[in-house]
Amino acid sequence: QVQLAESGGGLVQSGESLRLSCVGSGSAFTDYNSGWFRQAPGKERELVAIIDWSGTGTMYGDFAQGRFTIFRNNAKNTVYLQMNNLRPEDTAVYYCGADENWGRAVAGLLRIWGQGTQVTVSS
Repeated sequence: QVQLAESGGGLVQSGESLRLSCVGSGSAFTDYNSGWFRQAPGKERELVAIIDWSGTGTMYGDFAQGRFTIFRNNAKNTVYLQMNNLRPEDTAVYYCGADENWGRAVAGLLRIWGQGTQVTVSS
C-alpha cells in the first residue's frame, strides 16, 4: 500500500501558474497509475489528469487540455501537475490518487487518495 502526500497549492491571481506535487511512500511507486482530481464547493469530484505507471500514457479533463500537464519522476516517487494560465473557475481542492488498475483510475475510483491541497485563483 502506497501513501500519498500533496503539496504546492496556494492562492494566485488569474493568469498565474502553480505546480502541484504528489509524493508516494510505503510501496513501489511504479506499481501504480496516478492522477489528479479536483472538487469545488457544491460540485462533484472531476478528472483533471491521469498518468500510467510508466509516465507514457496520459488523459486529461477537457478544461485541462492545453493548460495543464501531468508528469512523473518515478526515481523521486513523485507525480506533478503543472497548471498554467489559471482561472477563477480552477478554484478547488486538488486530490492526488493512485491505483494499480487503469480502468478504475479513468472512472475516478482510485483506491488510494491523498489529503488534498487547496488551489484558489482570484480574478
